[in-house]
This record gives sequence, C-alpha cells and structure tokens, in this order.
Amino acid sequence: MSQQNQIRILIVDDHPVVRQGLAAMIDRESDMVVVGQVCNGSKAVSVFRQHQPDVTLMDLRMPEMDGVDAITAICNEFANAHIIVLTTYDGDEDIYRGLKAGAKGYLLKDAEPDELLAAIRVVHTGQKYIPAAVGAKLAERVGILQLSGRELEVIRLMATGKTNQEIANVLQISEGTVKYHVNNILSKLGVSDRIQAVITALKRGIVSL
Repeated sequence: MSQQNQIRILIVDDHPVVRQGLAAMIDRESDMVVVGQVCNGSKAVSVFRQHQPDVTLMDLRMPEMDGVDAITAICNEFANAHIIVLTTYDGDEDIYRGLKAGAKGYLLKDAEPDELLAAIRVVHTGQKYIPAAVGAKLAERVGILQLSGRELEVIRLMATGKTNQEIANVLQISEGTVKYHVNNILSKLGVSDRIQAVITALKRGIVSL
C-alpha cells in the first residue's frame, strides 16, 4: 500500500517498552505507519501540530502534561483529531474525562492486538470505538450522584490520610464544614466510612495516589 493511503499514527506513552511494542505491532500492518513516538502530553501537542497524524494513541497518566490535558489541547486546536485513549486505568471517572476531552475511543492496554488494530481503523473512519465494558462503566458513572468541586478537594485530601482538622486548615474552612462535606461524600459514594470512600474514589478514578 502506498504511504499516502496508510493510516498515520502517533504514539503517546511514558513507558519506552510500551511505545516500542505498539510501534512494532503497528508497523507490521500494511495500511498503517507510525509517524511519531513521544513520552508526555506536552510533547504530544507539539508533535501532533508537526505531523497532524490520522490517529493518536494516548496514555492517560504521564509526567509534565497528562493525557486528558493533552487531548483537550489538541482537540481545541484540531477539531477533527482522532484520538484513542490507551491506558491501564478503567475507572469510570478516567473514561468520562478522556471522552469528554474529545477522545473518539477508549481501550485498556490488556486488549488483544487485533482489537487495538480494529479500533484504529474504526476511529480513522470518524466513528467512535468504545468496548461494551467501557460503555457500561461510563453509564454507571452518569447514573451516580456527582461530587461537587469542594467535595472533590476534600476526598483528595482524605486520600492522603489527612484528618478533618488538617483538611479544614488546608482549605481554610471550619472543621464542621469539612464534616458536612465528608457526610455528603459518603452518601454520594454509597459507603459508610472514610476508608471505603477513599477506596471507592480510587477505583472510580476520582482520586489517584
């Protein structure tokens, strides 16, 4: 197949082994070619501008600029960007943020190679590629009561092991207000104590350690 007809792909991942493995797999396909490999979101934005690839494979958690910020920046500049999130994270908040930022597909790194290649071809045609399991997590997220901005700040501080008084000091609010927010968090997450709240928030991708 001529180079003009090949799907041009940018790989964004902070692990060299992952990047090289993906590139080796993709380069075996006659209708695909890797045009760039970068290790963080800020480099992804600049290399995207340079090559304007047909499809970008984007990791979520990276240094300097994470995947969601990179997707947002790219999609703000290039409305027709075709980006697939390729990550180890399947928390419903991660999925929601990735797709809301503008990603057209979402795949986990343990997906079969054939599924990844199929996703690239589907997204290249302008369609979305969201596996059933990912769609179910997304639907679950939409159905759950959302935490407010202040509640997100509180749960993130809870995840670091801070007490109510310490959280109050950091956020410059009263301890009573913190308790109010903690009770709301427990109710919205459907749990009965702080430890369960943090575990649930970690599983859903609301907080990360």
